[in-house]
Amino acid sequence: MAIKKKFNFTIKDINGLPTPDKGKREYYYDTKTQGLAICVTSTKNKTFFVYRKINGRPERIKLERFPGMTIEQARGRANEINAAIAREENPAQIRRAKKEELTLGELFSKYLEFYAEVHKISWKEDERQFNCYLSSWKNRRLSLIRKTDVQKLHQEVGNKSGHYAANRLLALLSSLFNQAKTLELWDKTNPAIGVTKFKEESRSRFLQADELPRFFAALAEEQNEHARDYVLLSLLTGARKSNVLAMRWEQINLELGLWNIPKTKNGSWHTVPLVQQAVEILKTRNLAKQNEWVFPSKSKSGHLADPKKPWQRILKSAGIQDLRIHDLRRSLGSWQASTGASLAIIGKTLAHRNVNTTAIYARLNIDPVRDSMNKATQAIWDAGTSTQLQENQNIIELKTNKV
Repeated sequence: MAIKKKFNFTIKDINGLPTPDKGKREYYYDTKTQGLAICVTSTKNKTFFVYRKINGRPERIKLERFPGMTIEQARGRANEINAAIAREENPAQIRRAKKEELTLGELFSKYLEFYAEVHKISWKEDERQFNCYLSSWKNRRLSLIRKTDVQKLHQEVGNKSGHYAANRLLALLSSLFNQAKTLELWDKTNPAIGVTKFKEESRSRFLQADELPRFFAALAEEQNEHARDYVLLSLLTGARKSNVLAMRWEQINLELGLWNIPKTKNGSWHTVPLVQQAVEILKTRNLAKQNEWVFPSKSKSGHLADPKKPWQRILKSAGIQDLRIHDLRRSLGSWQASTGASLAIIGKTLAHRNVNTTAIYARLNIDPVRDSMNKATQAIWDAGTSTQLQENQNIIELKTNKV
């Protein structure tokens, strides 16, 4: 008996449909609902779909398998699709667009290529944040990331890793979607907009006078020479962590005592006067120079990565808590202030960009900056060193600079 290609779908009739020959499939159409059909394959799978002509073009819109989707559910979904077609929409085209839509991981790759690696010195921090907090979202389509998802993640990261980390993550997500719009890859609302940031307290931590002896003693004991010199240069130059890690020999002029950083976080070129202590450290490292990097490493970047473990050893040995590597930069500025440096001098030392003081920075000569840094670093060293430390060959004895 021939099987009708069109009939009123019932569970009994669908269950009774014959299995096609291997590699073939058969299609059957519901007489009750416009466009509703079911496809039967040689592997006995039965899948609902809607077949309609839209703007003269045949479109097949796949629904779900029977019996996971019931007949009534399939008819309801078919009626929704028919209503959309009546409104001159094309559900098939919308579905295709969603399939072609970027995932968050694909967007991040484009963000790195076309924006961050070109314009941001701190792009590796963006990469670290993405891998740390957003890796579980990398295969999620952009339209499936909603404001409520972002709010929930922001709260979770805030509870686990702190308010600062959560706010930086929120800023990264917002930047990602803004770049998607700039690259014309996204035309909908940025889901990070409107999510309330955590209140952050301004951090004012720096090395105190009573901590410096213990800090230098711990440095003298540190066996990792790269990490020890990195920490010392971070303190003596006040440069940002990413710049010190990526320091190249071509940027260093040991004769003149200058370090030319081609691009800082604010996107500008910056010259750091090297105090004599820093010059001595670099001269010693230069004797064992391996390649272009002052701190060479087998890492992906070719230079030293964030030395977290040595830093924690140093702090533990010194009995110092709540001190970050970035606080070394703040420490130099604080000691400059305590030795009489003006805010303008400190701003130029640390390459700060401020609309009210940028013009003043531009007119400053490099010598006052060097003098101020000499005073501050000498004060740091005087407070932190002792006769016993100076006898230890693991750390360089600093002498008062005379420029």
